[in-house]
Amino acid sequence: MMHNVIFDTDPGVDDALALLYLHKHPQVNLLAVTTVFGNAAVESTTHNALFLKQAWGLDAPVARGAAGPLQPDAQPEAWPVHIHGDNGLGNHPVPAQLDVAADPRSAHQLIIDLVRAQPGQVTLVAVGRMTNLALALREAPDIASLVRGVVIMGGAFHVNGNITPAAEANIWGDAEAADIVFTASWPVIAIGLDVTTQVEMDRHGLDALAHAGGADADLVRALSQDYVDFYLQAGHKGMVVHDCCACIALTRPELFEFEHASVRVATDGVARGMTIPKPAGMAFGPSVWDGQAMQSIAIGVDASAVLADIEKTLSL
Repeated sequence: MMHNVIFDTDPGVDDALALLYLHKHPQVNLLAVTTVFGNAAVESTTHNALFLKQAWGLDAPVARGAAGPLQPDAQPEAWPVHIHGDNGLGNHPVPAQLDVAADPRSAHQLIIDLVRAQPGQVTLVAVGRMTNLALALREAPDIASLVRGVVIMGGAFHVNGNITPAAEANIWGDAEAADIVFTASWPVIAIGLDVTTQVEMDRHGLDALAHAGGADADLVRALSQDYVDFYLQAGHKGMVVHDCCACIALTRPELFEFEHASVRVATDGVARGMTIPKPAGMAFGPSVWDGQAMQSIAIGVDASAVLADIEKTLSL
């Protein structure tokens, strides 16, 4: 089965690994890369995506997306330089001038155009803030019935968040957009902290990737070193492979366990960004969860198989 993918991303160290996985996978046709703010400002994430496009010889166009959340009065967030470095790619040297340029369309317009051009054939894989997807839905609600599916990296459904006790960073960064995405009438697979924090790659794993995948994978190893340090200091055994887990949920869904629920996102207050599921079959009184689409939430993962799949794919 071939997957026609638009990859919505904010490179981002783990985003780079996920992008290379999609590029290398024989069952993925990477249609486009769309960028968003998050791990760095959108100017940086777009430049990083173009750098990776050039370094790896990607054919897919790169389109710049949202610079901030839907809420016009949202307080600007500090970029996570302690995790992804000052430039978003672990302070790995990135040339200021590149030989490739961004697509002239905005990210959400490119999403609309590609989905309408291939109805029922395109999967959106979004591993950053959901702003571009929400903008596309607002401008073209019909795309909800035209996409094949949506896979996101985001949320903390039965565990604590990683930016507040209640919220995971991608959801917290644009909670309103995330609520729009979860309640749209398209099928969402959500890969959140419930499973991603179980998938850890240490330096030996990165070395194995570089050995198996050559120069392309060696670039991932080089830009991931400070990222590994951050997670080791936080008590993990290696870097947490957040974004690639979402890609593997597309290509190898059998490696995950899912529950089905309607999901709402808290958009303000102390719990802003909290992803709150109403499990299928659980009865409550009337609520804002009623009548919403039932989505798939990952609650279990075969972590060793995920790591093995990454190494196998990057060796192709």
